[in-house]
Amino acid sequence: MAKTDGLIMWIDSPAPHELDQRAQRIYAELADDQGRVDGIMRAHALRPHTLEGHLKLYRSVLGHPRNKLPHWFMETIGVLVSRLNGCKYCVAHHRKGLLKSLDDKSRLDKILKWLDKPDDIPPKVFSDKERLALIYAGNLTVAPTQIHEDQLAELRGAGWTDGEILEINQVAAYFAYANRTVMGLGVQIEAWHDEDD
Repeated sequence: MAKTDGLIMWIDSPAPHELDQRAQRIYAELADDQGRVDGIMRAHALRPHTLEGHLKLYRSVLGHPRNKLPHWFMETIGVLVSRLNGCKYCVAHHRKGLLKSLDDKSRLDKILKWLDKPDDIPPKVFSDKERLALIYAGNLTVAPTQIHEDQLAELRGAGWTDGEILEINQVAAYFAYANRTVMGLGVQIEAWHDEDD
């Protein structure tokens, strides 16, 4: 197991000062105010072009200004997918993102309780429309070959547009990618992850 300045994963992850200029530029953009870069991004250090691709996908799916889904709902989908995939790293990071993006404390507490042990049916803390989207994201995660066109028709019937359905799909798909990157390379939660809570 490789360990570099408090970061643990199963492959080498050079320290930022050991990187080529391209990777150093990206790290500088990603670093927090203490110069730290999340492990999932550091996992790409040996192939900076894959880091660029990961960032582009992440920003397009979760951070593009033309997306219509509320950020808290995208984070909820991300935590759900990560929980179903068993990715503790992504659950921890995006649970934190959910905490920062939903102001309704009572609703947030109920959502987090469900996300800690999601059952088949999301609770009434979600609207019927949101519940159908979460069921779709969950099904896409655990049984993608069982997704059929009628499920998308059901989403449309609940009020989701095709563009919003695409966003739900892409959030679930992004987290499947991120979960497999983290779990497949043994990326551990950073020692400093909870310091700024």
